[in-house]
Amino acid sequence: MTLILAHRGFAAAYPENTMKAFREAALAGADGLELDVQMTRDGQLVVIHDEKVDRTTDGTGYVKDYTYNDLRKLDAGSKWESIQRKEPIPSLEELLDWLTTNEMICNIELKNGIVPYEGMEEKVIFMVKDHGLSERIIISSFNHYSIVDCYRIAPDIEIAPLLHEGLYMPWVYAQSIRAKGFHPNFRTATDEIVKASLEHGIAVRPYTVNKEFDISRLFAVNCSAIITDDPAKALEIKNRG
Repeated sequence: MTLILAHRGFAAAYPENTMKAFREAALAGADGLELDVQMTRDGQLVVIHDEKVDRTTDGTGYVKDYTYNDLRKLDAGSKWESIQRKEPIPSLEELLDWLTTNEMICNIELKNGIVPYEGMEEKVIFMVKDHGLSERIIISSFNHYSIVDCYRIAPDIEIAPLLHEGLYMPWVYAQSIRAKGFHPNFRTATDEIVKASLEHGIAVRPYTVNKEFDISRLFAVNCSAIITDDPAKALEIKNRG
């Protein structure tokens, strides 16, 4: 059964990477979430995709230059006319607290390819374990050195490399770094790649799958999961069979 993971929450209809988007994804019937983690100047883990706050909030500048308290003053819903109340950038702790109240799985993407946040891996793993969520978390990144470090620190927490480009026999690469799955750009997740990976016991969770044709195709080949901005649409297509 293909799982539906809500990309940055229900990002098609609500401000991405906010508690509002995560709660709405749960209400829409998503099996899990995909979200991004960066670090503030004072070492706090926060949920935001870009290295800068400009695109998604009413602020400017780099996440790494903000203290946590100053970052929380920004409004991550300010670009959405439909959102009436302020939506702060969530802390990872806030998100994990909420996850303990439901059964959703969660893909945490470490955004440390451009800004090398020192100690991020240890902090994320400590927080996941502290919340008792090791079984429901997948740690992914385009920085594969980082996720290998995560595996060394906590082999009980699943890791998955993110892949921009097509990779020859990606299941072999995943196995070589002790990953149980990989997250490719959906365009490179051909039926043949998905089937071969599953046959070798490696999960495939393509991103960001939003068009009906692509969603239907990946459901048809029993892909492990899809990462989509619109979990409600994906669920409707899934139920149609």
